Amino acid sequence: MTNEDKGMGKGLLIGLLTGAAVGSVLALLYAPKSGKDMRKLIKTKSQDIIEDTEEYYSNAKEKATQLFRDVKKKSEMLFSDAEEKVDDLLHESEKILADAKEQVISIANAGKQKNEKENQHLKNMLPKSDRHQQS
Repeated sequence: MTNEDKGMGKGLLIGLLTGAAVGSVLALLYAPKSGKDMRKLIKTKSQDIIEDTEEYYSNAKEKATQLFRDVKKKSEMLFSDAEEKVDDLLHESEKILADAKEQVISIANAGKQKNEKENQHLKNMLPKSDRHQQS
């Protein structure tokens, strides 16, 4: 049920209670009864309306409390889930960073070895007399 439906239901219930109260008072005022009977009847109806209103208020308060608990529980669950996902992302990013670091070191070492081989190859290509001067 959407908030709009709940609001319409609440308004309908309040309208029904108000209409019942007004209708009861009008019926009592136009009914042919003695003053004493009329006062007694008005008092009884007033008490009934007060009891109904208190019951409605109590139910509304209970539902609001339960709704608050449900919202709090769901928000705690969402926060917990978000916290887990952040931790997972941090762990994954640390793993990616470590892998990237290993790859860079590996590429650098391979480049260094290739450079040393090329240097050695070039030295071997020089005449022997030039080799001793380069060393």
